[in-house]
Amino acid sequence: MLKIKRLTKIYQKNKKAVDNITLEIKDGEIFGFIGHNGAGKTTTLKCCVGILNFEEGEITLDGLSIKKDPVDFKKQIAYIPDNPDLYEQLTGIQYLNFISDIYEINERNEMIEKYSDIFEIKDVLGNMISSYSHGMKQKLALTSAIIRKPKLLILDEPFVGLDPKASFQVKEIMKEMCKEGTSIFFSTHVLEVAEKICDHVAIIKDGKIVAYGTMDEIKGDKSLEAVFMELIDE
Repeated sequence: MLKIKRLTKIYQKNKKAVDNITLEIKDGEIFGFIGHNGAGKTTTLKCCVGILNFEEGEITLDGLSIKKDPVDFKKQIAYIPDNPDLYEQLTGIQYLNFISDIYEINERNEMIEKYSDIFEIKDVLGNMISSYSHGMKQKLALTSAIIRKPKLLILDEPFVGLDPKASFQVKEIMKEMCKEGTSIFFSTHVLEVAEKICDHVAIIKDGKIVAYGTMDEIKGDKSLEAVFMELIDE
């Protein structure tokens, strides 16, 4: 279980990008993190994976602290930013083998074969990553994360740059991973997708959580989009 307790991240001039937020992402659930641009979504995710330090609070995964146990914590997670920064001087297959070596993935061949086929990038794995489109890089990054079978998968706007078929495949893979015990924590502005696949959701505004609960608790008899628009307009 990922636990975020009283997380506060302060930027210059004492601006609180994230202001005292507390969340829990349970094992095997899909958790959607929703907010407008600049609300604090990406900052929160970067704190969770150790890219950004934070001034107050605590982030733990099954008791491991991102501050006190950073290496062991990061071994359990995979993170895909909204704009993956890959080693473009490598071919796709070299990159996937590099990731597999780092994380000691034994069944890499079967996993790479399966997911590169699903994402329809198998035929370009021998090409330099520098020649890939944004969507192809996104698919390669997703493949590199999925083959690791992480305890926690953190995704920042995972559907940006993907075609409709790939977006559908990602949703199905997310469901499949959760059945196997992986937790998924992702930010999105595609509210229709979040409404269909998320177990829990949190809405963040100006660095503060303004709604948090199960999808049914948040929605009531309204659509998620309607609830979101009401909250951010307040």
